[in-house]
Amino acid sequence: MQRTYSLKKNAQFKYVYRRGASGGSHEMVMLYVRSKQLKVGFSVGKKIGCAVERNRVKRRLRAAAAELLPRMKPGLYVFIARQPALTAEYSKLCRSMQYLLRRQNLLLPEDKQIGKDDEKVGEQA
Repeated sequence: MQRTYSLKKNAQFKYVYRRGASGGSHEMVMLYVRSKQLKVGFSVGKKIGCAVERNRVKRRLRAAAAELLPRMKPGLYVFIARQPALTAEYSKLCRSMQYLLRRQNLLLPEDKQIGKDDEKVGEQA
């Protein structure tokens, strides 16, 4: 996932925690705030495990989000890992993230994906 799409500052995370609409699944919780730009952040608490395990969960969540990034509506997202995310398979994390986005109606229709317009322009030329 590119750095331009990541939430970096503590203030940004606090803003999403305070103002965000939430939805949860077995493996994670998603918070969302409408915005003009697309930014995604990940939070894994110390209850999940040691630093190695927390970083592994974060990397897997980042990879799952990178696949869905072109289909996500603009806004500020924070994904908070729950304990089952530690032992869940990668495909289960992807399905769980997609489920949360679909349930909150935050996925773009297939024809309006980010980057799809560029491909259509190239085909017409």
